[in-house]
Amino acid sequence: MGRDGARQVAAEMADAARNWIDSLSADQRTIAVGAGPSDDATDEERRRWFYTPTDHGGLTSHQQRPAQQQLAMKLVASGLSEAGFTTVASVIGLENVLDRVEGFGSRMGRERGRDPGLYYLRVFGEPGGAAPWGWRFGGHHVSLNNLVVDGELAATTPCFIGTNPATAPLLGGQLRLLGATEDIARELVRSLDDALAARAVLLPRAPSDIVGGNRSRIGDGDELIPLTGIWRGTFADPGERDRLQASSDALAAASRYTRDDHEVIALTATPKGVPAADLDAGQRELLQALLSTYLGRVPAGASPLHRYTEADELDGVHFAWAGSTVPGEPHYYRLQAPRLLVEYDNTQNDANHAHAVWRDPVADFGLDVLTAHRTAHH
Repeated sequence: MGRDGARQVAAEMADAARNWIDSLSADQRTIAVGAGPSDDATDEERRRWFYTPTDHGGLTSHQQRPAQQQLAMKLVASGLSEAGFTTVASVIGLENVLDRVEGFGSRMGRERGRDPGLYYLRVFGEPGGAAPWGWRFGGHHVSLNNLVVDGELAATTPCFIGTNPATAPLLGGQLRLLGATEDIARELVRSLDDALAARAVLLPRAPSDIVGGNRSRIGDGDELIPLTGIWRGTFADPGERDRLQASSDALAAASRYTRDDHEVIALTATPKGVPAADLDAGQRELLQALLSTYLGRVPAGASPLHRYTEADELDGVHFAWAGSTVPGEPHYYRLQAPRLLVEYDNTQNDANHAHAVWRDPVADFGLDVLTAHRTAHH
């Protein structure tokens, strides 16, 4: 990201965060504001993130007046492009659709199981101050994590967007919030000749979820986390805990993954799949377009997308696939480079439930920048 753009976005974030915090009561602030970012154990809560409908930590929309909700969404919008904000806002709205699909029932010990009011916002540190600060916004299928250091937006990952349902009927058409994110990747894998496809397609079956899960840090050899592990704490109600475990077991069984399969699909420091250096011009254009559906989530001034217009940077991006290449069937793909990890899966609910995450394996949550800041100032 360019320094001028990173500074402008950070200034807009600081204004929006201050305005939101100033609107809150003292009791609300105790929930809405957390300890400032650091690279030590005091920063553990900021680095906890989820994409399940669990407690993400922070002040929910339900706990705010309408005017406060609007100020909160202004802060969220400051960290997203127009398209990114539209997508995130639509994901929140899909909770109503999912509620209908599931019969408008109560779940997970809540009066309303699928609830667009259960999205959480928390600011860490003092916005616009001399010390590092950041904010996190999350709820079911959304996790946005931003860090500002020395007046510049230093980190925007992990950045997770999911959608359930992935495809829903509209009058005269269909709603597919992550449609391009899926379609471009499928076009790319189907364009590969037999030799390249043999290298790119890791397995004929897809894993049941993104492999990195909600880990704070990505490590060599990381394997799939069961659904029960992507939750804050445990359910007080044993029945809810048992239902979650049953769902987790069913997902694992449906994938039909063996121990060997999990090892094949595991994350590794050396990327798996086919590098862009081995792709032709048309395939490289598809790869760049696919990258834009992730790196274009944030404002242009804060996005590293321009980096991949350089041939040598794009050359190092590897593309890997698992599962079917037939639309409507379970599948998974991964993009990986030294400062990039993208994962996408659409496997659950008969391949109508998608997850798409963008991460920086080296510097999620800006830990590298925080370490450099501490070294320079202490």
